[in-house]
Amino acid sequence: MTVILMTVAKRTMGPGSRTMNKIKKGLVFILLQAIIYYVLPLFAGPTDVMGLVIMQFGLTFALSVIVGAFTKSEMKFVFPVIATVGFIPAIMLYMNNTAYIYLLFYAVITVGGVTVGTGIRKLFVKEEK
Repeated sequence: MTVILMTVAKRTMGPGSRTMNKIKKGLVFILLQAIIYYVLPLFAGPTDVMGLVIMQFGLTFALSVIVGAFTKSEMKFVFPVIATVGFIPAIMLYMNNTAYIYLLFYAVITVGGVTVGTGIRKLFVKEEK
């Protein structure tokens, strides 16, 4: 039984498997989103807060469009949740409690970006059946 499970695990999660490639691609997108939330505020001065928020919204939308356009996996449905929930620690680190309303904005922005990216993919990429 153990040998069968190990064989199945190697085929589905091995170095060149599709599942592993999907996980790696998803981790890259999550890492980029984390950089947007946690590294960019380190370079903002005390008077740059509104520009930083607008830049974060724009970069999050652009990354969401890329996720929607370049992934065929379930990542495009999970990314808006991860991006929205991932902003909560950034609020605790860099902002005050009034910034929780941005969670709603990030949810709308990421869902909209993934939707636009999926539409772009359907327009320009012929899906294999």
